[in-house]
Amino acid sequence: MDHRTGTSRRTFVAGVAATTGAVAVGAVAPGAAPAVAAEPSAPQSVAVLGGGVAGLTAAHELAERGFRVTVYERRALGGKARSMDVPDSARGTRRPLPAEHGFRFIPGIYHNLPDTMRRIPFPGNANGVWDNLVAPAEMSFARTGREDLRIPLPWPGHRPAELTLDEIRAALTALLDTARSIPLHEAAYFVNRFLVFLTSCDERRDETWERTPWWEFLRAERMSYDYQRILAVGLTRNIVATKAEEASTRTVATLLEAFTFNALGRGADGPLDRILNLPTNEAWIDPWVAHLTSLGVEFRVGWTVRELVHDSGSGRIGAVVIDDPQGVRRSVTTDHYVSAMPVEHARRTWGAALRAADPQLARCDKLETDWMTGIQFYLTEHAPLLAGHANCIDSPWSLTAIQQARHWPSRDFPADYGDGAAVDCLSVDISEWDRPGILYGKTAKQCTRTEVAREVWAQLKAAFNDTGRTVLKDSALHSWFLDPGVDGLGTPNPTNEDQLLVHPVGTFHNRPKAATRIPNLFLAGDYVAVDIDLATMEGANASARQAVNALLDRTGSAAARCTVRPLFRAPELEGLKRHDRLRHRLGLRNALDVG
Repeated sequence: MDHRTGTSRRTFVAGVAATTGAVAVGAVAPGAAPAVAAEPSAPQSVAVLGGGVAGLTAAHELAERGFRVTVYERRALGGKARSMDVPDSARGTRRPLPAEHGFRFIPGIYHNLPDTMRRIPFPGNANGVWDNLVAPAEMSFARTGREDLRIPLPWPGHRPAELTLDEIRAALTALLDTARSIPLHEAAYFVNRFLVFLTSCDERRDETWERTPWWEFLRAERMSYDYQRILAVGLTRNIVATKAEEASTRTVATLLEAFTFNALGRGADGPLDRILNLPTNEAWIDPWVAHLTSLGVEFRVGWTVRELVHDSGSGRIGAVVIDDPQGVRRSVTTDHYVSAMPVEHARRTWGAALRAADPQLARCDKLETDWMTGIQFYLTEHAPLLAGHANCIDSPWSLTAIQQARHWPSRDFPADYGDGAAVDCLSVDISEWDRPGILYGKTAKQCTRTEVAREVWAQLKAAFNDTGRTVLKDSALHSWFLDPGVDGLGTPNPTNEDQLLVHPVGTFHNRPKAATRIPNLFLAGDYVAVDIDLATMEGANASARQAVNALLDRTGSAAARCTVRPLFRAPELEGLKRHDRLRHRLGLRNALDVG
């Protein structure tokens, strides 16, 4: 933000977008004919519907290939990935306090998103925005009433010469040994179950393990409390907001597999855990929008997509109906359309005719979303927590948290943000909204916004102030900010504008492809089928690349296709997977599966 004018680049771009456009736009009465498409000789135009990570990625790839791109975003560029200003929090020349939907986490298993980040210029950075990634030194499982499990996160920076099952076994056993309260036989059993998945063929993963809940796969119901909380719940509810009793084993174990290889230095873009060294918009989103603007991308912020109109005669999208910032309904016609909205918003824009034209759109109704929402606490004293993420595994609301100011070395937090009194920001994700808390005995949805803040603060104190230390002090709490996408808390009908795709069993089979049967419609978003089977920024980025490639194929473009890099597959395990494929086809268990 420019403090002399109080105007951010996002505001400037939004203002420009309100008066310019790359496609035909006109106010229409209901049922009126859409505007005429561009002449074939003109550069082909694309309307990208949604300005989150998927939409901005699609715009980036298309603009680099000479397409005229207009991005339509109903609220703010960056979507769930953006940071935002706390209203009325700035004093003097300081910036407003930084807030966010949830803290950013960009692990080394990501490859497509980091590639995009390297192509976004940032002053003083040789590798663009990618150089703004920093690696926390540790993580912890914060246990209520017991010592926390603090785990260092070294990054060896080299690839081991070999990778055998014994090496994997040793790494997993060493990690689980830190959780001393998990009985040894249970730790060994978990390692065996994970080895079963590692050596399972793709067919067994897609069929058997996709339909097996993680809780059942781990036999968690007969194990100890710590086994259940750390290995079953801690890897599902706290990380991906899905209940362990429902979560697909394929999804959870694929993520764990990727993280294991990452920790071993195999197939990784960087360290296991990476975050940004500035608030997200400063470090990434604002430079991205500026770069896309320089490539000719136009942005229309405050425009809400209502319907994609299917032309039964041509089988194409004839127009998209959009409300402009003044609420005037308009019809937008262009050559191609990339729907890059979250699934809960995108599927509202698909009418019966469109769903009939491509059944995979109708199957998206079976995809499920849940709440995973952030709250920030601003502190007047630095709390001695840890240099990384904390997973509060015993908290009823499945809290995860990180102190942010210590990771922003170029910022003097009290000098740069707010009123000068706050020295740090403790950013917390709430993953469980339907379980009673410890303070009011109510679920998060039943609480008011103030009660949510007080309840989260109480659960954090229970996790951190429980072993003779006072880590979080009431006297140090300056203020808090809860994601504005959450509304109606404490009423019978609470709503959340920014939900998270969750992964109960069977989800994999209902995720659509980026290419649809409609010739000029393509899908991008973290719900689209990509190699990383999880709702992530990486998935959003990869799906947008696939959408652009499908568009290039449909148009016969000679432009280079986007690189879409899959998750790492250890070549040493491929022979074992081939053996398992034969066993699977014969109806036999995996060779390591002892039940």
